[in-house]
Amino acid sequence: MNQPTNEEMLGQFIPLHYHYDMLRDGYRMETFRLAIESMVTPGIQVVDLGGGTGVLSFFAAKQGANVTYVERNPQLVEVARKLFKLNGVEDRIQVVQADAKDFVPECPVELVTCEMLHVGLLREKQVEVIAAFKQNYLQKHNTKLPRFIPEASLLACQPVTQEYEFEGFLAPGPIFQRPANEHDETICLSEPVVYDTVWYDKQLPNRLGWEGTMTIEQDGSLNGIRFVTKNVLSFLLQEHRAIEWHNQFMVMPLDLPIPVKKGQQIRLAFNYQPGDELPVLDSSLQVELLADADSAQKQSTSAA
Repeated sequence: MNQPTNEEMLGQFIPLHYHYDMLRDGYRMETFRLAIESMVTPGIQVVDLGGGTGVLSFFAAKQGANVTYVERNPQLVEVARKLFKLNGVEDRIQVVQADAKDFVPECPVELVTCEMLHVGLLREKQVEVIAAFKQNYLQKHNTKLPRFIPEASLLACQPVTQEYEFEGFLAPGPIFQRPANEHDETICLSEPVVYDTVWYDKQLPNRLGWEGTMTIEQDGSLNGIRFVTKNVLSFLLQEHRAIEWHNQFMVMPLDLPIPVKKGQQIRLAFNYQPGDELPVLDSSLQVELLADADSAQKQSTSAA
């Protein structure tokens, strides 16, 4: 069997056992199910790009949609066929083995689901795949775009004091956390700042990043920048609410800690392309403590 290329491993050939881990994530599963149930009515046409094990296709089919499941990985296609049959929805789902970037449905559709999401829209191909789909779809059908799940992603960052010691072993590196307000090993030094909002039905960005200042809200040792990604899966306009799902939080370490005090300001800058690997963000990350009125000295560091 041919080994996947590096490109295939990034976002499109995630090992099968990780897909089963995602199925065990109740928070992820429930929010996507609720979003699909809120947007699917019987008889509509749905496309599931990069469908994996097919769970999003299953949710749509259970609501009466006619679904086209699109997946490049032949192992996952085989698994999805078996699971569709096991769950009694095989008659409502057309299985297509193809690269999601190249797929265009034969007829217009009402909804597209695509969950190639990583914190910061790094690593995986969410933006690339949806941008290609939109271009190909408009060229073929010359009609309005379908709705997307997710509808938008909000990207935020914040300075933190992070614990990097594990049973006495000091090892600063990227830390992934469950999406929650409080973590015993993390002290938030300011509120998160939204640095970009990606709307999937609008022009998609070629680059992501931010440069600006933040005010420190408590004394501490600034040694990491935490990245937070909130995905709006579905806007429920009549109910004046949205169904939201957060990726795991991610803390990127700084090479040297910066002692900070409440009221001081830092300048933060970083940039990357959607789908870039973590080292690209890492190498672009710059943090500078701005001088107090009584001092001209500046301290700066860059990410490890």
